[in-house]
Amino acid sequence: MSFYSYKNANPCSCPGAISGNALDGLQEKVCVQVKRVYDSCLQQEQLDNKDVTITSYAMVANSGCGCSCGCNNNDNTETVAPTSAPVPPITFESCRSTTTEGTIRDLTVERLCDRPCFARVRCKIDVPIDILFVDSRCVEYIGKGVITVNKDVLLSIPDESIVPYCLESMVSAICVAGTYQGNNQFRLTVCVTVILKVLAQVEILIPSYGFCTVPPCEEFAENVCDEFFSLPLFPPASLCNNNDVELKNAACNQGSCGGCGCGCGCNR
Repeated sequence: MSFYSYKNANPCSCPGAISGNALDGLQEKVCVQVKRVYDSCLQQEQLDNKDVTITSYAMVANSGCGCSCGCNNNDNTETVAPTSAPVPPITFESCRSTTTEGTIRDLTVERLCDRPCFARVRCKIDVPIDILFVDSRCVEYIGKGVITVNKDVLLSIPDESIVPYCLESMVSAICVAGTYQGNNQFRLTVCVTVILKVLAQVEILIPSYGFCTVPPCEEFAENVCDEFFSLPLFPPASLCNNNDVELKNAACNQGSCGGCGCGCGCNR
C-alpha cells in the first residue's frame, strides 16, 4: 500500500497533513543536504514563427496511425532507426518538450549598485523538443530539435561564499501549430514556460518527526468489495438546519409535500 492508502494502519509516521499542534511529535533537529532556492522567477510566453531545425529523427514503431486519423503519439512512443528518409510533402502533427531541465548558456550576472543583493541575469535557455510529423506515405517520424529562449531578468543573488551558487532552469513547451519549411526545418508556434532559479548546495538544520515508516506494497487487484467495506458501518447523522426543518414541517402541515405521501421525510 502507499503512504496515503486507507489501509495504512500507521498514518502518523507517514507524510501528510498535520492534525492538532504542529509541534507535537518533533523528536530532533536534523542536518540535511539540499539545494536551497535563494530566488526564482517564472515566465510564460507564446513564441510565434519560431524556426526549429531537427538534428536527427527516428521512425515511430507500430503506430497504426493513418494519414487522416489525426492522432498524436508523442507520449510513450516507441521508435526505431529510420529505414528510409521522409518523403515530401511532410505534415506537422505535434511537438512538446522532452525534459523539464533546460540548458543555460551565455550566462552573465551583473550586480546592481542601486539595488543591493539584486543582479541583472542574462542568458539563453535551450529547451529540447520532440517534433512528430508524417510524410506522404503516412509514415510517422519523431525529430529532435531545440527551442532557444532569451532571458533578461532581475534576481536576488546571494553574497560570495566558499560554496558557490548556481543557476538552473525548469522548462516546459508545447506546440500550438507548425508547418514544414524544408531542409529539416519547421516553423512553430510554441507555448513555453521557463522557471529560472538561483540555487546552492547547502547543509541546513530542520526539525524532524523521525524516519518514515514505509508500508508494504499493495498488489493491484480488482477487489470490488474494498470500496464498499471502506464505507462507515452506520449511517452518519445529517446536520439539518433548523430553518429547513421548520419549513419542511410547515409544508407537511399544509399538505404540500409534493404528493409523496408519508415518505417525504417531513415530521408530522
